[in-house]
Amino acid sequence: MPTLANNRRASFDYDLLETYEAGVVLLGHEAKSAKAGHINFGGAYVSLRSGQNGPELWLLNAHISPYRYAGKLPDYDPVRERKLLLNRKEIAHLLGKTQEKGLTLVPLKMYTKRSFVKLEFALGRGKKKYDKRESIKKREVERQIRTLTKRSIVR
Repeated sequence: MPTLANNRRASFDYDLLETYEAGVVLLGHEAKSAKAGHINFGGAYVSLRSGQNGPELWLLNAHISPYRYAGKLPDYDPVRERKLLLNRKEIAHLLGKTQEKGLTLVPLKMYTKRSFVKLEFALGRGKKKYDKRESIKKREVERQIRTLTKRSIVR
């Protein structure tokens, strides 16, 4: 299950509550480009929209570069909307959760599972500036503790 792309800003900007896994509908050259690791999640998010058969999930603003060996691709939009595949029950659950104030769907990572490209996304609540400062302080303290314990083991 090799990871193709990570969204490292997600855990810094959001409190992640629940994670989900969904399949991604890609074109052939997009799948090859994604498997080569040419994905950027900067500004990407997951949106719920009404479709023909009920609500659908879409991945928006994720940049997948054109595949280098695909030749000329006229009218290819690297940040086009990509449909996510999820069970109806899970979509209905997410629909109820996202209607709560302050909750959003954030993509975390894209990876392969057998020959399929999957997206892991989470239900998250945006952090305030002081929450981000607390997480930075916590990370610094943990780093100092690790270095001190390494030094005490060496001595």
